[in-house]
Formats: sequence, structure tokens, C-alpha cells
Amino acid sequence: MHVRNASDRLLRWERRTDLPLLAGSLLFLACYAVRVLLPGIGPFWRGVTLGLTLLIWALFLLDYVVRLLLSGEGPRFVRTHWLDTVVLVLPLLRPLRIVNTYMAVRRRRARPRLSLYGRVMAYAGLAACLLGFAAALAVYEQERGAPGTTVRTFGDAVWWACSTITTVGYGDVTPVTPLGRVYGVCLMACGLALLGAVTGAFSSWLIQVFAQEDRADRDEGANGERPPGS
Repeated sequence: MHVRNASDRLLRWERRTDLPLLAGSLLFLACYAVRVLLPGIGPFWRGVTLGLTLLIWALFLLDYVVRLLLSGEGPRFVRTHWLDTVVLVLPLLRPLRIVNTYMAVRRRRARPRLSLYGRVMAYAGLAACLLGFAAALAVYEQERGAPGTTVRTFGDAVWWACSTITTVGYGDVTPVTPLGRVYGVCLMACGLALLGAVTGAFSSWLIQVFAQEDRADRDEGANGERPPGS
């Protein structure tokens, strides 16, 4: 009974906070983008964006602590919710949690608006776009001005992110700083996972379509029906 009550409390908290935290995630990314792309905005606005960034991260931390306490799992929460832990340490990976936001929206509706395969591909596509943009910002921040860098503009960083997350890796634009390469490794891992999800969903959808056609053909044959013109 205690476990069930803890689960109910956690679910109610997530229902109340998922959408506000999504808005906070987008604002966090926007503030970070302003700081990276507009380095000459002046000390006042840089202070505002820094303050908002720290405030939003503090809200992420508060949400994590509250969810840990409500779960009743204690230290095991860190292992069972490892993605939340990683996202707290690396807030730019927060787009990976948009599936939780989708679940929060779905609870407010009688049924999902998209099929299973559509939901997988939509989630993977949106997560890939947000992660690619965040990685481009992070790498551009680290690489610009570095000796021997090929990431000279934000456009170069976007091109690098696109070729990396799709695992193409042309090699014409590559990070040279240690932290930039760490970001590259993280983006490669996320790209493999997201592309695998899309490929698997698309393959399953094709198999389902062909299986339905085969069943329809067998049913027509069992009923003695012939195609028109035969």
C-alpha cells in the first residue's frame, strides 16, 4: 500500500510539472543560445540570461529531489531513473525527456493522436532536432577561436551536428578541443539510438502493412473471390 501511495503521489507531481518543465527546458536552451550566439549583448543582458539559466537549472534540481522523495525508492531512484540523472548533470540533453511530456499530454486525452510507429518517429525526429541544435551550440562555444579549429561559424557547427547525429561523419568539420570531442561522442551515441528507433519503427510498420495485405489475399482466396479481369 505504501508503494502504491508513493507511486500515486509521484504521478500527480509529474502531471503538474511536466509541461511547465518543458517550457523551462525551451527557455533554458534559448538563454544558452543567446549567450553563445550573441557574445556582445552587454553585461546586463548576459547577467539576465545567466541568472535565468541558473534559476531554471535550480528548478530542474528541485524537481529531481522532489521526485526522488516521492518515489520512496531512496538511492535506487538514481539507478532506475538514470536518464533523469544524466539530464540533470547535462541539461542540454533534456530534449531526451520529451517523451515524458508526451505522456503527460496523453493522460489529458482519451487516446493518443498518433499510432505507435508515428509516435516513435515523431519523438525521435523532434529529439534529434533539439539535440542537434544544443550540440551545435555547445561545440561552437568550445571551438570558436581554438587553434586549428574548423568550426569557425555557427553554420559550421550545425553542419557538424547534422553529419554527426546521422552517423555520416564527412570529416570536413571536426572538433579539436577535448570538451568539443566529448560532446561529439555524446551526440554520436544519441544519434545511433534515435536512428535505430526510427529505423526499427519504420521496418515494423512495413512488416505490418505487408502482413495485412497477405491476410487480405488469403481471405479473398478462402472466399473464392478473384481479382477483377482474371
